[in-house]
Amino acid sequence: MKIIGLTGGIGSGKTTVAKFFSDLGVPVYIADIEAKKLTDSSPEIRYELTALLGEETYVGQILNRKFVADKIFKDKLLLEAVNGIIHPRVAVHFQDWVSKQNALYVIKEAAILFENGGYKNCDLTILVTAPKNTRLARVMARDAVSETEIEQRMNSQWSDEKKATLADIIIKNIDLHETQKQVISIHNKFLQTFKFQ
Repeated sequence: MKIIGLTGGIGSGKTTVAKFFSDLGVPVYIADIEAKKLTDSSPEIRYELTALLGEETYVGQILNRKFVADKIFKDKLLLEAVNGIIHPRVAVHFQDWVSKQNALYVIKEAAILFENGGYKNCDLTILVTAPKNTRLARVMARDAVSETEIEQRMNSQWSDEKKATLADIIIKNIDLHETQKQVISIHNKFLQTFKFQ
């Protein structure tokens, strides 16, 4: 079974692309969603994050996401430390999930696939891109956050140009109909290629 990494900057539309693959019957693992579940359910993660960031990190059993985001997106070392707590657990969870799938290939959608080295565990990678003003508009509409907050998050991720040097396939996600056509074409190519591997 092949593992295809799917990534893109905030607001690029990687989750939409992941859904297009899912609609074609491809098993899709959304790392950010699974990470959120793990941060709320794992006592080990809760203990380590609270030790790192303070008592306000959790409200009851639920991660105080705004508090954490405000701290880590202004401090690169803190961001790396938090990623160092969460990402190894997500990687183990992903491997367990993969072992239960029955398909020619699966998609692992992850926001920082290149930044954290996760792409090295993938057979191929897909990068989703979109113009910056489109990304800003999408995120502002979706998350009700300020342009400044989005810029901070964008600045904590690699640029599309840097990611493109490591990507095997690039999907320019501007027009949804065109994007869907690209996904179908990629899917068909994968089925042909992986069938004989």
